[in-house]
Amino acid sequence: MSQTPRPVVYLQHGLIASATNWICNLPNNSLAFLLADTGYDVWMGNSRGNTWSRKHLKFSPKSREYWAFSVDEMANYDLPATINFIVKKTGQERLYYVGHSQGTTIAFIAFSTNPELAKRIKIFFALAPVITVKYTQSPMKKFTILSREVVKALFGDKMFYPHTFFDQFIATKVCNQKLFRHICSNFLFTLSGFDPQNLNMSRLDVYLAQSSAGTSVQNMLHWAQAANSGLFQAFDWGNPDQNMMHFHQLTPPLYDVTKMEVPTAVWSGGHDRVADVRDVENLLPKITRLIYYKLIPHYNHVDFYLGQDAPQEIYQDLIRLMDECLQN
Repeated sequence: MSQTPRPVVYLQHGLIASATNWICNLPNNSLAFLLADTGYDVWMGNSRGNTWSRKHLKFSPKSREYWAFSVDEMANYDLPATINFIVKKTGQERLYYVGHSQGTTIAFIAFSTNPELAKRIKIFFALAPVITVKYTQSPMKKFTILSREVVKALFGDKMFYPHTFFDQFIATKVCNQKLFRHICSNFLFTLSGFDPQNLNMSRLDVYLAQSSAGTSVQNMLHWAQAANSGLFQAFDWGNPDQNMMHFHQLTPPLYDVTKMEVPTAVWSGGHDRVADVRDVENLLPKITRLIYYKLIPHYNHVDFYLGQDAPQEIYQDLIRLMDECLQN
């Protein structure tokens, strides 16, 4: 008896986060579990440099070279390698892609510059999509007022915001006390917008124990560059010679989303301090094959994977769009 292989879906998390985003709620509330229960073959990526993704063939994470990356490298090298790996392992030529925040940024870069890779994607589901951060209200904005030299003096030129034993202790020993829940939830929301009603407060220690999985300082500089310029552009290496070496031109190339031909479904949040609605509204007309769009007025940046009502607001429609695609 030959079994039809289960359709493949790949989940990609956002900035300074990890794949645990997709499984840190209860099974009936976590996208990865819901997809698996519906019969999908679920794969989850961890971005280069986070807690779970520190191996390298040549460089040690103690070296500067290891940390010389931003979303450019994730889109140009890591994502194609990951997708090719999944295709090889599953024997399936095409898959569904779900990204949150920076997980959408990587996809917008990769699918608009690499048409071969884009052909492997059945539908791209973009939760809280980020290409430009012109209107972002997140603390990332603070980076934009600092010069590169100051940022490097403050944070070095390797890792930004790693997950530490101290975070783990605070999360598991302090934030699980009722007394501290309010302070802890405030901390979680300073980065993303406030919506405590939609959070399972009894799981706060789980969320915080998994949060801040780290990235490179260079990646944060790239985000600051985007917030400053309002452009969707490759990383500026800081001088024309370096840019020439990386891009064969004096300035970093702009990414053109209109070149992406993947069917795309988008969800955005009205209270999202990172993926501001105005940035999303500028993005939508550039998506040539927009098949679905929903604005969820009460959503902040973490509601897309932590919100108690995410199954009703997002996941049901997302799975329905996948199922319909299978029937065609």
